[in-house]
Parts: sequence; C-alpha cells; structure tokens
Amino acid sequence: MADAETPLVEFRNVTFTVNGGAPIIDKLSLTIAASETLVLLGESGCGKTTTLRLVNRLLTPTAGKILVEGKATTEWDPIRLRRRTGYVIQEAGLFPHFTVAENVALVPSLEQWDEERTRERVEELLTLVGLEPARFADRYPRELSGGQRQRVGVARALAADPPLLLMDEPFGALDPLSRASLQKEFAELKSTLGKTVVFVTHDVREALLLGSRIALMAAGKIVALETPEGFVKSDNKLAQAYLETLGTAVVAP
Repeated sequence: MADAETPLVEFRNVTFTVNGGAPIIDKLSLTIAASETLVLLGESGCGKTTTLRLVNRLLTPTAGKILVEGKATTEWDPIRLRRRTGYVIQEAGLFPHFTVAENVALVPSLEQWDEERTRERVEELLTLVGLEPARFADRYPRELSGGQRQRVGVARALAADPPLLLMDEPFGALDPLSRASLQKEFAELKSTLGKTVVFVTHDVREALLLGSRIALMAAGKIVALETPEGFVKSDNKLAQAYLETLGTAVVAP
C-alpha cells in the first residue's frame, strides 16, 4: 500500500493509442490524492472514459506509466488491482440472474469472506445507499427502478471496502429527478466514506457539485485542472463554454 505522502493514483506522461492511430490519451500527467474526488469532465470522445479504464488496467498505456498505491498498473495482478478498485458504470451493470444481495456480495464471495461477514456487509451497504435490506435484498434487478439499480451498483462497488472508486457517468441514464436525488445523496455519502473517487461526467453542474477538483479534458489532454471555485473563475474558453450552458450566474458549492 502507498504511504500517506504518495498519491493514490498517478499518471506519468501517459499516451494511449489504438493500432498506431492518433492518441486517445496524449502525454497525460496527473496526480490524485487520497480521499479526493477528481471529476473528469469533457465531451464524448475526449478521452475521459479511456483515462478511467487505464486506472484499473482494463486498458494498458501505449507509453508512460500509471501508478496505483505507488505501484505501476502493469506490475499489479489485474484481478487484485480490480478488487482494490470499485467500479460503477451507467445502468449499474448488475447481473440480472443474481438477487440484489448476490450482486452486492460478489467481490466478498470471490475473496472468500465467510457467510456471516458477507451478510452483515450486504445489509450495511444496502442501508447506507437507502435500500432497506428486508425489502430489497431478495429482489432481482428487473424489479428495481433505474435509481435503485444505481444504488445497488454503488453498494456493490463498495462491498470489499476498496480505497479507490471509479465512476463512469453513473447517473447519466436516469431521469432528471432521480439523477438530482442521487447526486445529492452521493455528495453526502462520499464525505463520510473517505474514498478516493475518479468520476467521469459531461455534466458541468454534476462536476461542480461532486468534485474536489475538476479536470477538463479535450483531445486526450487536460486543458484545465481546478477546484470548483477555480473552475467557475477560469478564463479557459472551454470551461467558460460549459459554464454558459448553466444559463445563470454560478456559485461553486
């Protein structure tokens, strides 16, 4: 494990290409401190999801190095790395033939936790994300609303208590009311969890609400890296364009 002085995640001059084409990620350098929420903000195709997938070695850099807990991703056993990294995607990605409890218990089961410890953890996390275990543990994903499925996805990602949480537009497919509710709940939840979070979005309002820092991406590069307060005051033209979409004066949270 990394010591307190070591960034939990570090990109060192990372490039990623496919079959020798134009870089999807272009000489990216970035450090992410323990317990911060870094939001990757940008338009479709800017490289933000690729950046996320490089962290848990779903992708391997073409050049440069990514370190997680002070260790290069290429030196990690990929299964061990992914079990140290919670991963939440749009539509939750739940196994449809597993109950809610079985979905949340997936990684603890793979880690061979005993039955009682697993059951207690599942109940703890369902309660944490606002799903009463007695009502929801035995349901199947098809019996849940979109917002409920996303809550299960967050619980599953947290099940083995990983230090790092990767979230790829987790609320993007929800209706506006469900999305706003989950954004608010997650903002409150992350302050109590103490996790390091890397959060992908194209929604500047979401970025301002949830981020400790916002990394604005374009063409595989970070073109602005600011706190929410700094982002609101940024003279970067792309940042200004995003802020203009809000339509009214913005005050950072």
